[in-house]
Amino acid sequence: MKISQKQRTMNLMKRSSYLVLIMFFILVTLISCSKRLTPEKISGTRDKLYNSSAFDYLFVEAIKFKLLGNVGEAMKYLEQCIKINPGSDAAYYQIAQILMAGGDVNNTKKYLLKAYSADNKNIWYLMMLAGTYYQQNNMDSAIIFYQRASDLYPERENLKITLGNLYSESKKYEKASRIFEELNTKYGINETSTVAAVKNYIEAMQYDKALEETLALSEKYPENTTYNGLLAEIYRDKGDNEKAAEIYDKMMQSNPDNPETQLSLCDFLIKQKKYDELLSLLNIVALNSEMPPEQKIQLFSGLIENKEIIKTAGEKLILPVMVIEDINKDNRVVKLLRPDLLSKLGKYQEAADRLEQIISEDQENYYAWEKLLLVYFDIKDYKRLQERAEDCATKFNRSFLAKLLYATGAAENKDYKTALEELRKAGILAGNNKEAIMQVLSIKADVYYKMKDYSQAFKTYEEAIKTDNSDITILNNYAYYLAEQNIKLKEAEQMAEQVIMKEPENVTFLDTYGWILYKRNKIREAQKIFEKILKNAEKPDAEYYEHYGYILKKKNDCKNAIEYWNKALGIDTTKTNLLKEIEKCGK
Repeated sequence: MKISQKQRTMNLMKRSSYLVLIMFFILVTLISCSKRLTPEKISGTRDKLYNSSAFDYLFVEAIKFKLLGNVGEAMKYLEQCIKINPGSDAAYYQIAQILMAGGDVNNTKKYLLKAYSADNKNIWYLMMLAGTYYQQNNMDSAIIFYQRASDLYPERENLKITLGNLYSESKKYEKASRIFEELNTKYGINETSTVAAVKNYIEAMQYDKALEETLALSEKYPENTTYNGLLAEIYRDKGDNEKAAEIYDKMMQSNPDNPETQLSLCDFLIKQKKYDELLSLLNIVALNSEMPPEQKIQLFSGLIENKEIIKTAGEKLILPVMVIEDINKDNRVVKLLRPDLLSKLGKYQEAADRLEQIISEDQENYYAWEKLLLVYFDIKDYKRLQERAEDCATKFNRSFLAKLLYATGAAENKDYKTALEELRKAGILAGNNKEAIMQVLSIKADVYYKMKDYSQAFKTYEEAIKTDNSDITILNNYAYYLAEQNIKLKEAEQMAEQVIMKEPENVTFLDTYGWILYKRNKIREAQKIFEKILKNAEKPDAEYYEHYGYILKKKNDCKNAIEYWNKALGIDTTKTNLLKEIEKCGK
């Protein structure tokens, strides 16, 4: 079986979690609200010979349009600035800001690196690069740039704290501890580095050290009741739930509106699976004006990703999410919670309707566009997907995902010319990103195959394998298509074997392997594979039954072959070719 483009596309895009979105919006706001229009003087780093008057005029115009929200015009002026002076780090930086706001992370990084190469000591470039790598879940690179910023600006100890937190998140607990201990030695027990150290100890499961530091904090700052929350968290993680519950009760009685207390208690109730109590508390959390929206987003996005909570109490999350929306009307990320929740509940049309409403009110909310396209993708509404992806790809013309989904929708609607053109554009945007390049090649090969241009399809697969010969999705799909065309079957079998060596329990990949064995007349081996598939598959699939039916027919067991083909037709009525097989086998 060919692995679906849906699975590959979702694998590529799900890296952008709500935590990343939160960081993204904070970063953009931080930079946009800077008192200066550029991180350094307008001149930045420039080539020696250029028209400075023309450059300054164009640059000022670009900033004007950017502040007015007309990013298209701003980009035109900035691109002209670069033509006049290709060494202008300030112009590259401004372009990077615009691209980041439009969700084009890959090109954001490309322009930031150009700005950084022109001025590698600029703190804004360093921090924004670190944030971009963080968004791509490239923690090592994020750490490198924060380390450089911290080394260059040792007086900015907030950079050290952030660096320590990054080490902790990367499970490099000892490195994090060294940073926090250095600050603790310098300042003694304090409410910044000591708290960070405690959280690092908790992550490292060094509960005794965490307990010792937290008790010291409570002693030094008795008026700060949030440290009781840390104590409760430590007892909870140590497995002393009774002690943890006792502390939570006292905290809620003394300060029921404290955001940290509420969040810590929510986490405790989630781990204890006390969902009725949790839901009651969530209604209070939603109304808590003292809790920043970012904390509510983090909490509720985690709940939405929790399959057990969605199954048990997902419907009851809708009301508190709507309350948060009402309180934070202008927060773009908050608006995405409800459609995400509706999608998880299987209410895809409601999710799409809500996203359409969000976009109608705020055309610049790129992440609403992205989620809308993915919903149409999920429900296989390819007509609507193509229409809205075209709108999105036009509006955000540097969005790789928009062009990819536009091509996918067009291909499903047999508009192959459009699909190939959008894939060409997506290929340009992919740059040197191997994962993105493989995504483009995978879909392009699929389009050519649907066009029955098998030669071009297989040529594209060969190009993909040269790019990355370990990509199991490419290997699987190429092998399956070769089997369908009854060519290079030995080569197809070798590719399929390579795939199942990496994922021996993946029924999709086993189906490809079993089908190739059937095509190579290795019927006994093929039958064993399909018996394993039918035993282990999570849900019935028409393709498995169809293929197993052919194997049974090959063994002259027409009675059972017909039974399995009928099962396939019961799942997928479009497999009308099986009606002829049933008729022939019946005779």
